[in-house]
Amino acid sequence: MTSQTTIDKTGPEGDAPGPSGPARSAGLRGHPWVTLVTVAVGVMMVALDGTIVAIANPAIQDDLDASLADVQWITNSYFLALAVALITAGKLGDRFGHRQTFLIGAAGFAVASGAIGLSSSIVMVVVFRVFQGLFGALLMPAALGLLRATFPAEKLNMAIGIWGMVIGASTAGGPILGGVLVEHVNWQSVFFINVPVGIVALVLGVLILRDHRAENAPRSFDVLGILLLSASMFCLVWALIKAPGWGWGDGTTWLFIVVSVIGFVLFALWENKVREPLIPLALFRSVPLSAGVVLMVLMAIAFMGGLFFVTFYLQNVHGLSPVDAGLHLLPLTGMMIVGSPLAGAAITKVGPRLPLAAGMVFTALAMYGISTLETDTGSAMMSLWFALLGLGLAPVMVGATEVIVGNAPIELSGVAGGLQQAAMQIGGSLGTAVLGAVMASKVDRDLGGNWTAAGLAELPPDQLHQASEAVRVGVPPVPEGTPPEIAAKIAGVAHETFISGMSLASLVASGVAVVAVLVALLAKRGVNAEAGSGVGHI
Repeated sequence: MTSQTTIDKTGPEGDAPGPSGPARSAGLRGHPWVTLVTVAVGVMMVALDGTIVAIANPAIQDDLDASLADVQWITNSYFLALAVALITAGKLGDRFGHRQTFLIGAAGFAVASGAIGLSSSIVMVVVFRVFQGLFGALLMPAALGLLRATFPAEKLNMAIGIWGMVIGASTAGGPILGGVLVEHVNWQSVFFINVPVGIVALVLGVLILRDHRAENAPRSFDVLGILLLSASMFCLVWALIKAPGWGWGDGTTWLFIVVSVIGFVLFALWENKVREPLIPLALFRSVPLSAGVVLMVLMAIAFMGGLFFVTFYLQNVHGLSPVDAGLHLLPLTGMMIVGSPLAGAAITKVGPRLPLAAGMVFTALAMYGISTLETDTGSAMMSLWFALLGLGLAPVMVGATEVIVGNAPIELSGVAGGLQQAAMQIGGSLGTAVLGAVMASKVDRDLGGNWTAAGLAELPPDQLHQASEAVRVGVPPVPEGTPPEIAAKIAGVAHETFISGMSLASLVASGVAVVAVLVALLAKRGVNAEAGSGVGHI
């Protein structure tokens, strides 16, 4: 077993901790709860930008005269950069200190956001969205690394619970805030709002954060490992992003998937040879840590993939505005805000296994309930299922994060934080792509029959395909000048067919959550949160 100490790089006012816990703080600098507030401000920007921008896309498209493909790149470029860079960014924090990477991430994210708001072309918007993703990748693992180093083991779950609450609230609140800003200010304000928030995070970071570095932190860079992992992650996420457009049977989709698999194999072989690997594969000898990573992927598939269609259901079937649609999701947000700290307390008391399993049971039930929604389902019934989903997600977000970060040695806390976030990003992309394919297949199969059964004139194949693409997002394909009675029939068929596809996709998401219940039973409390240990001790 390798002895584990932590070096305080911030000055003589702090005591270096022993093997079992974080440094004792002097005043506010390094104080655990003030540290939590500081990192929460930075994390809030990244989580908010994952959803707030979607509301601004139509206004950006109109103002900058962009194509639909251009607008899709506004979202895809951000998530692609974020997913590819997360683990490497975590390693940078382990090497140079999470305080430094947090400060750089906060400053860079704010500057990139301001640059987007000042952009006069879609190309500039996309370029600076890439920079947003890269700086956001520095922020997320750094936040977890700082929490791991600052909080004692018995309070880490509560801290991660509040951290998860901030992410959940920011993610779910993005569409509401975005709708208000776009409607009452302009699309640029969606990005400009990050500038003052970033300044606050930067000032607090300089004044509050204390840099903790493990004595046996990495001293070199696994450059080839970084290149192999980044290329593999890029190919995988790119394939998942483009699969709905290319088609799952297209050779290009599978070319990128095969290349990514080959890249991951080469990466694993190289990591076993290099002296200081990017990700020591011995990490995955920890069954709980591996279970936490898998659980995060499955949770993201069920949640992000399933929720993707709910937004279309609320806006295009029920005819709600983006702001009203966001308000209808407040039960989900509210339960995550309330449930995350409570989940942290429960996990501290009884361990992560039962709360994680219960969370995925609730998630499975909620996704099953969402599969039963109809065109005339009332707000009360929708709120019930959304609230249950939030109640299920809270312990999973908190527990899986603690299982991953807590079962990694402290000198690899940044890499562990990057793994947690990368698993969530890949799961979300996978869920959207796979459940999107399920939805598309169901709509393509049912639309023609539903169309003719409603007494509408049969469509030729090319028009049926175009109609199917609109119906996949709940939009009735009503040609201009169509008589009202025919338009009503088309809308009825479109909504019926969309709901049948959403129902099947939600049932698949529910099945994924059931599998995750079994994975949750492999989780256990972080063994390294209480006693630092080297990788070889895992």
